[in-house]
Amino acid sequence: MPDKPNLKLACKIAPALRMLYSSDGLTTVVFIRDEESLEQAKQPAVAGSLRNPMVLESNSNIASEFDAYFKENGHKPEHVFVRGTGNFLITKSSKTGRLAGKIAVVTGGAQGLGKGIVESLAAEGALVTVADINYGGALICANEINDTFGKNTAVAMQSNVTDEDSVECMIQDTVLAFGGLDIIVSNAGILVAGGIENFCKQDFDLVTSINYTGYFLCTKYAAEPMKIQRKYAPGYLMDIIEISSKSGLEGSDKNFAYAGSKFGGIGLTQSFAMELAEYGIKVNAICPGNLLDSPLWTDPEEGLFKQYLNSGKVKDAKSIDDVKKHYMEKVPMGRGCTIEDVACAVFYVIEQKYETGQAIPVTGGQVMLN
Repeated sequence: MPDKPNLKLACKIAPALRMLYSSDGLTTVVFIRDEESLEQAKQPAVAGSLRNPMVLESNSNIASEFDAYFKENGHKPEHVFVRGTGNFLITKSSKTGRLAGKIAVVTGGAQGLGKGIVESLAAEGALVTVADINYGGALICANEINDTFGKNTAVAMQSNVTDEDSVECMIQDTVLAFGGLDIIVSNAGILVAGGIENFCKQDFDLVTSINYTGYFLCTKYAAEPMKIQRKYAPGYLMDIIEISSKSGLEGSDKNFAYAGSKFGGIGLTQSFAMELAEYGIKVNAICPGNLLDSPLWTDPEEGLFKQYLNSGKVKDAKSIDDVKKHYMEKVPMGRGCTIEDVACAVFYVIEQKYETGQAIPVTGGQVMLN
């Protein structure tokens, strides 16, 4: 296996090759993570029927070498060997759908809303990294995606969004598996409810580290391959999406840690949008209302219905049914938010080419922007 600097170099080469091969991003570049020689790489087990490889030095000008190869051979290289780094196998994507060939990461993707977003992206032709601190759950989700939408549609990765090295590896491994990155959905989040008097700093720090700092780290490392892609394909657009909350748009009684982290996330969204627009990276937040039928709410031990009942957040509520009724009555559309509602907003954010820095409510009218 190459040492870490070689992997970092590979993560710069793969997105460049992807966009040089097909400026619309409909290309997959797979990096072979070992120190095979060029001769070994030519063997059928690795190269199959690929035509003669393009050979580069680690400091080569990739664009000029790519152009020279095309002029000499009359076709684009399907196999690139970089001395001291490794092999890159390039194929045109066969995916179809609204997001055909797009490469995405979804954090917190093993369950609940995150899993729903993974499924929605894959159904429209995206290649998806299912990233979650729960690796077992991520692996189950990725296997289900591959069974449904085709082999190598999804990969599972264990990722802790509060740990910088873990986030860097998540992005790095995605780029080496698929060849680049077009979409990251920063969905991993946690909610701990409670009033000021009894809320401990440990819980406050936990909520902030996942919901706020985790979003920063995901953006920091996702932007790296995205910038490379833009360099080699001017006009190409990519997306960073924060799954915020209606609690990022208005305060939330006895839920200040969560609301504060989501308000802060929208501040990050607006600031990131300003900084990254020149690289073709749109940054937006989606603010779902209450997913009242999801495990986040209904879990009998840790669900929000139970938390809110115990914390006294809903005045005079005597049961979980009282809490649910209270929240249903807040929504003009008369129901809770669904995964499908959120997925519609995700697709809008990706497909539109003009808006950035926005916080988009998906609340059934519970929160209306001024």
